[in-house]
Amino acid sequence: MMLKNKRILFIPLMGVALSLQACVTNPETGKKSISKTAIGGAGGALGGYLLGDIIGGRNDRTEKILGAGIGALAGAGIGRYMDDQERRLRRETAGTGVDVVRDGDNIILDLPSEVTFDVNSANIGPEFRATLDRVASTLGEFDKTYIDILGHTDSTGSDSYNQALSERRANSVSGYLNTRGVNSARIATRGFGESQPKASNITEEGRASNRRVEIRLVPITEGA
Repeated sequence: MMLKNKRILFIPLMGVALSLQACVTNPETGKKSISKTAIGGAGGALGGYLLGDIIGGRNDRTEKILGAGIGALAGAGIGRYMDDQERRLRRETAGTGVDVVRDGDNIILDLPSEVTFDVNSANIGPEFRATLDRVASTLGEFDKTYIDILGHTDSTGSDSYNQALSERRANSVSGYLNTRGVNSARIATRGFGESQPKASNITEEGRASNRRVEIRLVPITEGA
């Protein structure tokens, strides 16, 4: 598809992708986390989404989750639970091209275009299925988390096309995880189209970085 003639907007550290750009690494543990400076810079524009909100709010999804018999976490158990889940996800996705990023008590899986979908497609390929199978197995074992699936595109094509494509890709991942036993009550999807690039859309390398799906895991906590 030809690159459309329009003003190219590159906003670094925009949206949920900020977690993948503005992380710091503990030199002793090797654990990555979001820098407080980066969170402060984005929090106003994002309405606190990075600080623990989930798509659509918690009320409806929490009610469904509790109705499905899924428990909640509390106190120090939250961090330990997410630590264990993070280690498992890193092990299961090692060498696949999936980036696992820790954001406080949240975990973000960045699924880049080279391991997800063909250009202009929302069909999950065989190699991507194998990766998602391992992710689904972990999410099924660690079921005390909300799952937000976020679709993104580059700036090639019209705004409306990119928005629809990002939604289809997020829904494809959601549907696949559900067929692998992940409770749909935990899952919500959103497509961001081309609105949240994590790299410049001027170069092919940058556009490839922007074509991605993110799976964001947020702990289900008591009283949420």
